[in-house]
Order: sequence, then structure tokens, then C-alpha cells
Amino acid sequence: MPDYHACNLGTFALECGAALYDATLTYEIHGRLNHRRDNAVLLPSWYTGTHRSYRAIIGAGRALDPARHCIIAVNMFGNGVSTSPSNSPRQGGPRFPPVTVGDNVRAQHQLVTEHLGIGQLALVCGWSMGAMQAWHWAAAYPAAVRALLPICGSARCWPLNHVFLEGVKAALRADPAFAGGDYASPPLAGLAAFGRVYAGWAYSAAFYRDELYQALHFATREDLLRDWERDHQAWDANDLLCMLRTWQDADAGRAPHYGGSLQAALAAVSARTIVMPCNTDQYFTQEEAFIEFSWLKQAQWRPLASDYGHCAGAPGRFAAETAVIEQAIRELLSGGES
Repeated sequence: MPDYHACNLGTFALECGAALYDATLTYEIHGRLNHRRDNAVLLPSWYTGTHRSYRAIIGAGRALDPARHCIIAVNMFGNGVSTSPSNSPRQGGPRFPPVTVGDNVRAQHQLVTEHLGIGQLALVCGWSMGAMQAWHWAAAYPAAVRALLPICGSARCWPLNHVFLEGVKAALRADPAFAGGDYASPPLAGLAAFGRVYAGWAYSAAFYRDELYQALHFATREDLLRDWERDHQAWDANDLLCMLRTWQDADAGRAPHYGGSLQAALAAVSARTIVMPCNTDQYFTQEEAFIEFSWLKQAQWRPLASDYGHCAGAPGRFAAETAVIEQAIRELLSGGES
């Protein structure tokens, strides 16, 4: 039996002008709505993440406590659980249309408002691509988001980030077995190359210099790299590319009413906000996060100080960093001013 719920969207219109047929958005709920229906928290998934990925920070006595909050972990299109190239009955493989962050957020809004009957979210919180979706939520539906916590994720894909993703995509596509996306069997060499290239960006220089990977039970750098290879070989190649295309196209300035201006979109965010980049993130950089922060009308700047780079923000992965994240969640859900 699946460990998630499904919201059937039918034929879902996309920003590119195409339609996603048989669109299904899948999600998991922890806890229940209270009688005021004002205790809902939305957690959008990240690249290679699913609804299961947030479970590490959900539980009794934690900042996200199902006894107090209705916590909705939602799968974005392309992650292999919601409608994706790997499971689409009519648009599988390379025939899957481009899906944007805006498309995902519109589908999630339909889920939240029409399917679940929730008018306002107490918090939208996400790491990495989950943060990109959280930013878009707060810009596209400012009245529907009371608090916002983007962790190691920007409101747009900035140029360096875009180029990083071009590199990992090229490594995957170079495998002849990829066959333009019409592969008969998984392009394992390309997927391994994809993971090996990606690992160089995910952590900081200090992580490798000081051999912090040993704290993750990898005796050598090579052991870590091989683990990244195996992890990516477990994914469908077209699903990975679908999510990366969504990532590269991200820009909250494309939400309605802003004319493509990210500055205008962020100035319209009314949610109590804590902006939480990592000081050593190599692709969602702290420098660019601060540019976005400067365009907000009210927010706290609270970067993670960590040698774990982008991965520092992964929910539940590192104890000290997770404690900082959970403290921010508690503050935002308490209703205090930021």
C-alpha cells in the first residue's frame, strides 16, 4: 500500500502552454487540522527528495509536532512519486513537458485550498528546491502564507547555479545508453558520472580538506564519491532531468502580477520570514541570498554557519544545523514578530 495520498488534477495546464495529462500530486499528512483550520504547515519536496524526506524532523516534542500542527509533505512533479516522466501513462520519458516551480505551486495551491479546504498556511518551509517552492508560494499567494522559512534555497536560479546544473546534465547525457532519453535500460554510467560531478558542489572546501566525510562513515573521498554514484543510479534519468529543468527555470518574479521582476515579487511577501542560507553553500550562495533578503520588507537574516555546505540544511542530517533550523520553525510558528 502507498504511504501517501493522491490528489488527481486531471489535465493540468502548464506555464509553457502545454498540458500535463493525468496529473496527480501526491502528499503525506502528519497530524490534523484544528477546528480553526489554521495550523497547517506545507513542506515541498526537494531534488531527489520525497514526502518521506522530512520525517526526520517531524515528531512528538519537535518543532513540527503532529499533536499541534497539520504537516503536509508534498511531492513535486518529476520526483517519481507525483506525476513524472517515469510514471506518466501518456507523456513518459523525454515526452514529458517542461514543468516550472510556478506550475508546482499552482498545483499545490489547488491541493491545499480545494482538496484540503485550507485557506491559509501557518508556515511554508523547505530546503533546497523545497525553498524555491516556498519562496514562490509567498510571492504568488502572499495572503495565504503567514510564515516563510527558505533553507539553503534561493527565489531564483542564479547564473552560477544554472551553470553547475549544466555540468551534471552533460555528464548524464554523454552516456550513449541515455539515447536522448529513450533508453531501454538505465544509463548507469551517465548516472554515476552525474553523481560524481554533483558531489563536488554539495559540500564545502573545508568538508573535503578536513576530511569531514569521515564523520559520515566514509573512510576516504573515493568512498563518498562511490556512494553518490550509487545513489543517483537508483533514480530514473528522465526524472532527474525533469527536476533539474524545473530548478533551472525557477524565478519567483514570474509569479502573476510582477512582470518578471524578482525584486517586486519579494517586496510583496508579507509572511514573517527567516532567510537561512548556508555560509559555505556553493550554488545557493549566501551572497545571492542576501540580495534577495535585501528586497524583503520584513525578515530576519539567519545564515547557517557550517562546513557542510549546501547539505548543512538537509532536515535531520546534522544535529547542530538541524537544531538551528528547528529553533527558527518554533519561532515562526509561535507567531512572534521577525
